[in-house]
Amino acid sequence: MVADTSPLGGVTRSLRIFVVEDHTETARALAVYLRSIGHEVHVALDVRSARQLSTEIDYDILLCDIGLPDGNGWDLLEELTARRPIKAIAMSGYNTDSDRARSKAAGFAEHLPKPLTPDELDEAFTRAMADGAA
Repeated sequence: MVADTSPLGGVTRSLRIFVVEDHTETARALAVYLRSIGHEVHVALDVRSARQLSTEIDYDILLCDIGLPDGNGWDLLEELTARRPIKAIAMSGYNTDSDRARSKAAGFAEHLPKPLTPDELDEAFTRAMADGAA
């Protein structure tokens, strides 16, 4: 992912973004990009650390990988939304119709196929933050 310093589409304020991604380089690239356009970013590399970190930080939106080494993003989102409503975007190499349907059923506003481009990510954040739910 190449860093792009353009503003985040229709989102006019800095977001607090919680990234859950087990691939270290992808997590790093996402954090660098999102911070470069003015967002606060917290990163967890697995479900266990995401559970812990979610109790310690405030965040506006969850950007979560589906395939994680100790679980999956679908179950994690269901667990986190039991505590409070969450705006969430799934990202995954899993991109079948059933994967997208499962993401929607779990409560994800979007299911983005990897690899992501900055434009796809920006547009997904804009749509998710415009949605009145969560």
